Amino acid sequence: MAYDGGGCKNNKAALVGLLSLFLVALVNGVSGGGEDSGSSNAAIKTLCEPTTYRETCEEALVKSNVDSKDPRELVKAGFHFAIEQLKAAIANSPTLKQATTDPMAQKAVDACDELMDYAIDDLLTSFDKITDSFNLHKMNDYLENLRIWLSAALTYQETCLDGFENVPGDTGEKMKNLLKMSKEMTANGLVMVGEVTSLVSTLWEKLGLPPQTGRQLRTEESNEYQEEEPSWVSDRRGLLEATGANIKANVVVAKDGSGKYKTITEALKEVPLKSNTTFVIYVKEGVYEEQVMVDKKMTYVMMIGDGPTKTKITANKNVQDGTPTFKSATFAAIGSNFIGKDLWFDNSAGLHKGQAVALRVQSDMSIFYNCRMDGYQDTLYPQTKRQFYRDCTISGTVDFIFGNAAAVLQNCKILVRKPKPNQACFVTAQGRMESDEPTGIVLQNCVISSDPEFYPIRHTSKSYLGRPWKKYSRTVIMQCQIDDLIHPDGWMRWSDDSTLKTLYYTEFDNRGLGAAKENRVKWKGIKQITAKQAINFTPSLFIQGDDWIKNSGIPYTGGMMKI
Repeated sequence: MAYDGGGCKNNKAALVGLLSLFLVALVNGVSGGGEDSGSSNAAIKTLCEPTTYRETCEEALVKSNVDSKDPRELVKAGFHFAIEQLKAAIANSPTLKQATTDPMAQKAVDACDELMDYAIDDLLTSFDKITDSFNLHKMNDYLENLRIWLSAALTYQETCLDGFENVPGDTGEKMKNLLKMSKEMTANGLVMVGEVTSLVSTLWEKLGLPPQTGRQLRTEESNEYQEEEPSWVSDRRGLLEATGANIKANVVVAKDGSGKYKTITEALKEVPLKSNTTFVIYVKEGVYEEQVMVDKKMTYVMMIGDGPTKTKITANKNVQDGTPTFKSATFAAIGSNFIGKDLWFDNSAGLHKGQAVALRVQSDMSIFYNCRMDGYQDTLYPQTKRQFYRDCTISGTVDFIFGNAAAVLQNCKILVRKPKPNQACFVTAQGRMESDEPTGIVLQNCVISSDPEFYPIRHTSKSYLGRPWKKYSRTVIMQCQIDDLIHPDGWMRWSDDSTLKTLYYTEFDNRGLGAAKENRVKWKGIKQITAKQAINFTPSLFIQGDDWIKNSGIPYTGGMMKI
């Protein structure tokens, strides 16, 4: 379950059935044979009882015509239904494009095609894991992965619909109707996995077994189930400890022609697809004016520059000039296990062009170290999955750290820039849609301050820690230095009060002239947490960082930092 206090549903009988279903399907991969436990309809009702969209769940499984009580078959039918709904939406896209003459609507439909493809990929990944062989000692790892993938699939569908905001006509409403059932079934999957995660933790405790919270089975105190370190971990450690000038790179990019390629896009064509071997691209000092995409098949890419003020990647795509927010990113990291080091990501569209993303990340288990991200509105877009930023600088004005990843920014500098006249600034705008999503923005030991141009007007131009972009928006500010630019209220509503009870915002152990909480807004969603609760948002637990960051060679603190 999410860390914001949500407990198990009250219907214990349904939960027992759900736990049985998943333990059978996940642990042993065997059918639910044995004694007859009733009809397939009864099994469907048991499965769907605790879900958020129960009627959709039952309707989808009945339509799937699965005449079986086998838990695996029912779960697989649910995933299959959601995937088929997405495929149907893609098939309808040409019709939607032909029915509108508005260019922004047409571009939004194109973006939806790409996003639905990502959603299908993550649903298929989840689907495949349902019948995989299963290691009991890695149950929590397994469940956490499922939650991340399902959340990503849900986010891509929501991002598709976001693209129609302020676009005239009914194309957006038609797309919303096409995605309704797939979105709801994806959200239902999150509830199921969340309930099982909570129940397994309780079961482990009652059985006196080691805790299954986060990756605690593999801490320094308990190495009982420690596996041999993967070779790519040790390989990357050595690479990250090197500088660009002395690293052994697979490809060198240089604007002055001293490398194999003059553009990053050309160099990416050499990346072996779907590889689990690190591919290193060294980008020499220079200004690279290009939109770059590390696509979903380009895995384990490491890109290293000459420093966050020397290797600059810049473009100027923006909403005002006709590019959807999702497609405006100067640099997009999609393939899993991406690492960026000593790079500068910039969107130069300017103050008056609206949403203009410098860096968009949907790469699972991605790391950015000693990088800079500059823009105004929507600078850094941690869109989906698990991400870690260390010793980076991020600047902007409105919602300049936004998205629905599980993202931890540690030891970063966050600078508010001078906005338009009478415009308020917001550091974060987190986009969690469902309470069972394992996502959120965590700022740990960061400095939140003014850039030089904003500093003289910081007391007359209001700045806030964030505002709730979606219903269950979750942002944690802990152990940070908050300077006096932040308004005493701390947080601002989006456009109305609809999210003030469901959001999850908390500040813990912060310092600085802007950190005082006495005059903060008193919404129900503003939480006061203990040190024990705060640990849940540290990298080792929130993004399972000990597995993929700890031995990478970059500075990393898995728990609370010593300030």
